[in-house]
Amino acid sequence: MEQRVPRSPREKYGEELKLRRIAAGMTQEAVAREMMCSPTLISHFEAGRRLPSPADAKRIDQALGTDGFFARWLEDLDAKFAQFYSAVAELEKQAVEIRHWALTLVPGLLQTEPYARAVFRSYDPNYRTDDVDRKVVNRMERARILEGVSGPVLWTLLDEAVLRRHVGGAATMAAQLNKIVGMAETGRLRLHVLPFGAGEHALMESSLELMSFEDAAPIAYVEGLNTGNLMDDPALVSKSQAAYDLALSDALPHRESLALFRAVAEEYEHGQQ
Repeated sequence: MEQRVPRSPREKYGEELKLRRIAAGMTQEAVAREMMCSPTLISHFEAGRRLPSPADAKRIDQALGTDGFFARWLEDLDAKFAQFYSAVAELEKQAVEIRHWALTLVPGLLQTEPYARAVFRSYDPNYRTDDVDRKVVNRMERARILEGVSGPVLWTLLDEAVLRRHVGGAATMAAQLNKIVGMAETGRLRLHVLPFGAGEHALMESSLELMSFEDAAPIAYVEGLNTGNLMDDPALVSKSQAAYDLALSDALPHRESLALFRAVAEEYEHGQQ
């Protein structure tokens, strides 16, 4: 007897969305019109290929008259990440290109385990070891999208402060920088550093993650303390892309950025930082 592959939480969510849509007598096109999005996006939701953002889930409830059902379900669907980040983690799995900008910390997708552990410990003076362990495991699991040839194209633009800020001690920093160097040397990511000498630039106020997809509109994500903002408005995404391009134009070229990474990693290894 052939065994059926268990449905993922996303697939269950999508199947319920399809059932509720059909019960409401609506086509995917009709729901898309109500939500002001593409029918392809509704198809992705129903097939379990993507999860809606919290704002999209609210619009689904409005379109189908489901009284907050899909918004509430989305909140409970994936407890591995902070509520404001769950949708972003799902979108990263579908992206064909991700462009990072980071002000002070190595982006989560690139962090080593010791670096991530130091970051999570710093968030709470009364942290519990088991909570930190769980968060580190989730972060390492999230980075698996970079494994193999099917992962997204990755651009990484970092402020020089990311290299200079001691996180977890010299050995942790050396290993973290060397990991990124290794990824860049094998072509897994394109690396650029925006040096202190560049002065003011277009991305001084925020971190930024840009995601592009094969058959859906691009998305921008910015994050602050205990909050994040996922933007799909074309005008805001376009402005975010333009700001990234402006900052990138002020950054060191790829080879010079690699050389700086290697030099700073060596300083950490020899206790000179």
